[in-house]
Amino acid sequence: AVVSTQSTGVHADNARTNFFFPGGDHLTLLNVYDQWAATDYSVQWCFENFVQHRSMKRARAIRDQLQGLLERTEIDLLSNPMDHINIRKAVTSGYFYHTSRLTANGLYKTVKHQQSVHIHPNSSLFEEQPKWVIYHELVQTSKEYMRQVIEIESKWLVEVAPHYYKEKDIEEKKMPKQRGKAKAELER
Repeated sequence: AVVSTQSTGVHADNARTNFFFPGGDHLTLLNVYDQWAATDYSVQWCFENFVQHRSMKRARAIRDQLQGLLERTEIDLLSNPMDHINIRKAVTSGYFYHTSRLTANGLYKTVKHQQSVHIHPNSSLFEEQPKWVIYHELVQTSKEYMRQVIEIESKWLVEVAPHYYKEKDIEEKKMPKQRGKAKAELER
């Protein structure tokens, strides 16, 4: 049995926010994985940081499969975990159709269908409000929430998906002050 206390919830929330990484949830997940790998994939580390060991083992198995595919197809494995722009561009190229932009009234709308959406409260970007984001999925509760959100630059959309986006789709709209500002760590 698992004993759940308010104190445990506070510790779990603190552990979660300590993993937050500028730029979005995908980079936060990479940060979690890298920290776990640095402990030689410790079960104890997972327990102490309120991370599900089974999920981490699955992530490691998927990474190993991808690495095996690269080796079999003789593609060089080049990795630079500090190259956050290329990581964010890679996510953009895979999920370009899941793009939202911050509107002048401080709400997000999907780019192609103008559907109102919100960043999920558990996201590392929940309080940041970047101008442009890519999300992995939408979850309907009291609102339509974007989960697994990463900040992007609008110009990447035309670059990675010219068949889907045109310049008119990404034209910058006037933003109110203090909205749509990226974190200083994301300066390009």
